[in-house]
Amino acid sequence: MIKNINFVSKFKKANIFSLIIFILSLIFISFKGLNYGIDFKGGTLIELRTDTSINASAIRDSLKSMNLGDINVKKFGKEGDYLIKVEQKNTNNSNLIPEIKKTLADNLNADVDFRRVENVGPKVSSELLESSIIAISLALAAMLFYIWIRFEWQFSIGSIIALFHDVIITLGIFSVLSLEINLSIIAAVLTIVGYSMNDTVVIYDRIRENLLKYTKISISDVSNLSINETLSRTIITSITTLLALVSIYILGGEILRGFSFAMILGVIIGTYSSMFVASPILKFFKVSYKTLEKEEEKILP
Repeated sequence: MIKNINFVSKFKKANIFSLIIFILSLIFISFKGLNYGIDFKGGTLIELRTDTSINASAIRDSLKSMNLGDINVKKFGKEGDYLIKVEQKNTNNSNLIPEIKKTLADNLNADVDFRRVENVGPKVSSELLESSIIAISLALAAMLFYIWIRFEWQFSIGSIIALFHDVIITLGIFSVLSLEINLSIIAAVLTIVGYSMNDTVVIYDRIRENLLKYTKISISDVSNLSINETLSRTIITSITTLLALVSIYILGGEILRGFSFAMILGVIIGTYSSMFVASPILKFFKVSYKTLEKEEEKILP
C-alpha cells in the first residue's frame, strides 16, 4: 500500500542536519583521529583466561612493570576472559609471550591460559592500512562508474554524495566513541557502501520511471511519489537486516561487536541518506523529463 508522506517538506531540515553531522564527523576524524586497532598499529594481541575473576586494572598494572609500551586491557566474553593489546614495542622478542605469562601468573596468583596470541609487525600493519584505504576508494569509484552508466550524471553525483555521507558519519561516530578500527570494521564499511548504494538505486530507478511516466509534474512531486512507493520495501529490508545485526551484536561476542555495530550504523544512516540526501540532489539540479530526453539524444544518433 502506497503511503502519502510529504518527504520533500523535510528535505531542507534533513539536509541542514546532515551537513552539521558530516562537518562534525570530519572535525573529529581530523583532530581526534581514529582509534586504530592492532591490525593497523602493529603489536601483540593476547586473549587471556584466568581461573578466577580479576580486575582489568590489576592486569594492566602488572604489565606496566615490563615496559611494553601502550597497554590496553578489557573484559572479553565470559567472566575471567580478558583481551590484552600491547602496541609496537617488543613485537620481535621471541620470549615476550612466556615472559608476560610468567609475570601475570606471579603477580596475580592465578592460573593464566593464553587462548589466542597474534603478532602484527609495523610494516605489515602499514600495508594493511594502505590496502584498506585503497579498497574503500576503489569501491566508491566502482559505484560511481556504475551509476554514471546506469543513470544520468545528476544521479551519479547524488549517489556518491550519499555514499561519502554514510562512510564519513559512520567513521565520525567511531571517532567520537573512540571505538577500535580494525579489518572487520573496514569490511563493514565496504558492506555499508554496497547496502547504501542498493537502497539509493531502488529509489533512483523508481524516480526515473516516474519521470518518464508523469512528464508534467515537478521533480519534487516525482521524488515524493517515488519514495512513498518504495517505502514499504525500504522499511522491510532495513528492519529484517537490523534484526539480524542486533542479534549478532548481542550474542556474537566481543569479536563481532565492532563489526555488527558499524553495520547497524550503516543500515540506519544508509536508509536515511537514500531518502534525505540522494533524492534532494535531483531537486537541486532540477532534473526533469527533459533532462532524460537530452541524455538519450546524446547517446542515440
